[in-house]
Amino acid sequence: MTATKFDATRVMDLEDAFDFECHPGLECFTTCCRDVNIFLAPYDVIRLRHGLDLGSDEFFEKYTHVLTKPGGVLPLVTIKMTGEDKTCPFLSPDEGCRVYDHRPWSCRLFPLNLEESGQFTYLCGPERCPGLDSPNRERIHRWLVDQGAAEYQDNHLLYSEVTSHPKLGRLDVANPAITKMIFLATYDLDRFKDFVFQSSFLQKFDVSEETVFKALRYEVDLLKLGLDWIKFGLFGEPTLKIKPEVVARHQGPPEGDDESS
Repeated sequence: MTATKFDATRVMDLEDAFDFECHPGLECFTTCCRDVNIFLAPYDVIRLRHGLDLGSDEFFEKYTHVLTKPGGVLPLVTIKMTGEDKTCPFLSPDEGCRVYDHRPWSCRLFPLNLEESGQFTYLCGPERCPGLDSPNRERIHRWLVDQGAAEYQDNHLLYSEVTSHPKLGRLDVANPAITKMIFLATYDLDRFKDFVFQSSFLQKFDVSEETVFKALRYEVDLLKLGLDWIKFGLFGEPTLKIKPEVVARHQGPPEGDDESS
């Protein structure tokens, strides 16, 4: 089979096929892991932390840069590259990716880019990724399954309900508490877990026993609770419900009642 001519402008759907392969025998093997910005979504961090068996503090300190885009409130988390050639810290010279089973979404998707339209384009050409000159034909939907991308995409879509929310741009960007709230509930899940289970959170919000059980044991479910908290607190969505007794306590006694009687 002969590889088709590479077209950098091509826009593809799930049923389309493209030429690609990646293995240690290629001269470019692991070059895509150098001199590149790898942004991490919350689910990427969950998977990497569990693969490395690290808590939030140690993971962020050792392996990431946490930034905030100027004029924005969303945290930007990137992998902290090492050395003069800016190599991914999870790259082994002999074995390739040391966290391959837990690698981030962007690594699974390379060399493609998922557009907001749901279509796919190329991130680079054969000059950077000679694997694109391979005669190995891959249908995108099958390739994504092989990459284990579905679970990542599902969780990224949940996060996009916050990142793409129409009210996000109207938040007070000068308020550091907002940025702290978003980071806590999406990335710093060790501290968010403490916040949920060691503060008055569960005394204030009417959270089902099933949700509490799952959030206590599974970080993906804890993340879902965090996203609901953000949407409730920042966007005013009915994703959480305050307990009736808490509402009554803040409203005080009805007019005409003698509170001391």
